[in-house]
Amino acid sequence: MSKRTDSNSYTMIFAVVMVLIVGSLLAFLASSLKPAIKENERIEKQQNILYAMGVNENDESSATFVSTSVAGEEFAKYIKKQIVIEGDKISENDEAYLIDVKKQQANAKEGKIRKLPLFIGEKEGKTFYVAPIRGKGLWDAIWGYVSMDENMVVQGAYFDHKGETPGLGANIKQRYFMDDFYGEHLLTKAGVFKGITVAKGNNDPKNEEKTDYEVDAIAGATITGDGVSAMIKKDLALYVPYFKSLKK
Repeated sequence: MSKRTDSNSYTMIFAVVMVLIVGSLLAFLASSLKPAIKENERIEKQQNILYAMGVNENDESSATFVSTSVAGEEFAKYIKKQIVIEGDKISENDEAYLIDVKKQQANAKEGKIRKLPLFIGEKEGKTFYVAPIRGKGLWDAIWGYVSMDENMVVQGAYFDHKGETPGLGANIKQRYFMDDFYGEHLLTKAGVFKGITVAKGNNDPKNEEKTDYEVDAIAGATITGDGVSAMIKKDLALYVPYFKSLKK
């Protein structure tokens, strides 16, 4: 018996059987967990959008989402309309928040019309327009949601990342950084889109000047900051025609 189990053929057969068993188990688990994963992604997107328009559970310093148990209810309460912009076409879509921004960016590179989701919310009598953005940091993807008023003045922002350096680039999701964007203007008085630059050596470190199109950079995170600047300028510029249409 020992000779059989010591043979190369036995070892190979045993290895193949184990791979098949483990692979089947992993496939079963992935299939079983897929609905829960999708649900978590849906809730997280709702929390991100709400955070950007100021619906959150922040204390004096930390950034905290509304609870997962009430995210859906709060989303329905504050988000009054979801629209999708496709060139000159604008349509309502109650699941616009599920649109894959990464996929839409890839479509645009292939010459296809990109779908631009926009979430219109109301809070305390004020209207908010929340747009998703996505870009590249130092190591991997970065993304966010920016809330604006009808003049494209920032009313809030939420940023996140996949693999930026802890204590450096990863700090784009810290409240002290995100709060700096509040009140920043994206357009000049003439209506020209300028965006916002995360500027190293910014002359306004307390961020009191809101029409300089700059916020203070995170020390030691220049490339991540450049990525934030780039995704704001590239993605939010696409919404300018819509905001101009609001003035007509």
